[in-house]
Amino acid sequence: MKDINVLVINCGSSSLKFQLINSSSEEVIAKGLCERIGIEGSQMTYTPAGGEKYETKTPMEDHRTAIRLVLDALVDKDKGVVKSLEEIGAVGHRIVHGGENFASSTLITDEVIKAIEECNDLAPLHNPANLIGIRACQELMPKTPMVAVFDTAFHQTMPQEAFLYGLPYHYYEDYKVRRYGFHGTSHSYVSRRAADVLGKDYGELKIIVCHLGNGASVSAVKNGKCVDTSMGLTPLEGLIMGTRSGDIDPAIIEFLCNKENKSVQEILNVLNKESGVFGMSGGFSSDFRDLEKAYRAGEAFAIRTMQTFAYRVAKYIGAYTAAMNGVDAICFTAGIGENSPFIRTMIASYLGYLGITLDEEANAKRGEEIAISTPESGTKVLVIPTNEELAIARETAALV
Repeated sequence: MKDINVLVINCGSSSLKFQLINSSSEEVIAKGLCERIGIEGSQMTYTPAGGEKYETKTPMEDHRTAIRLVLDALVDKDKGVVKSLEEIGAVGHRIVHGGENFASSTLITDEVIKAIEECNDLAPLHNPANLIGIRACQELMPKTPMVAVFDTAFHQTMPQEAFLYGLPYHYYEDYKVRRYGFHGTSHSYVSRRAADVLGKDYGELKIIVCHLGNGASVSAVKNGKCVDTSMGLTPLEGLIMGTRSGDIDPAIIEFLCNKENKSVQEILNVLNKESGVFGMSGGFSSDFRDLEKAYRAGEAFAIRTMQTFAYRVAKYIGAYTAAMNGVDAICFTAGIGENSPFIRTMIASYLGYLGITLDEEANAKRGEEIAISTPESGTKVLVIPTNEELAIARETAALV
């Protein structure tokens, strides 16, 4: 593979995360975050490898301004890491929703941009922001190849029985209403890394990945391909999350609209932003560290919230063990999965039927790549820190 520096761009509606990664060494040369884009009080943090973190408070009226600031920082005479933008060989853009159009990453062309635009209805908060980032980079780096890496692509190997809903079939034919799944770059990276850790062929393993963060999802990866995942048409389905409800009876929406005299959109806002562990805890917190402290203090709201969260994760693990007719390894990743021994223990308490026993000393560690099951455990349990930026950089370098 050609040795190039890949700029990874992840645009949110009012934020932009970035990393500059060397494709050969996989070293992070620089990284940072632009926050509050288009909002008063916008700022950029920028950290070159081996250097101190710089914080700059400056107006950013749009994503183009933010990307200009990022590029200026990368080539800055004092704190920069490259002499010119020509030393950046490619840009990898995280795109949340690719619909059925993209089963893999792809070089960005006018046709690709049009296809991403057609998915805007499926991810109205994310795809438009992702497109703004693409256009800004194209304008400022017109000769640099750009690659789109899709959150949904890894899950496009799901069979029909996994992605279809029990709705009139023409809704799928007419509007592509189906399960898509998200966090695909994380599920791909972690499942592949699990095979490396186990020293086994990725194409011969059955792996369950639990991506547990403020947004959370589970995937079943059989013989190197995703065969099911918990998020659906949107990232609202599946596990209970920080502020998202996860699975509910859809009739609840009409019931609450009538009881509260609210529109469907207002109730969906509740389901996305006021529910999950935040809502279940009575608005106490969406941060699992706060909830764990309250649980240990014997607070009833924290006990019910944490137990329900762990139960839901364990239930999905059981379902995906059945879907694959077995499981070789269960992986925990993302903020909670990597850093909460407490949650991992609660989930594992349901998995005795898989012959799982945890190594308490190993499980006590946080943020490390480690096997947390005992050598005698019937199923391996691993903690694997996710690295979505590296996964995007690898996909980008492979294409250009």
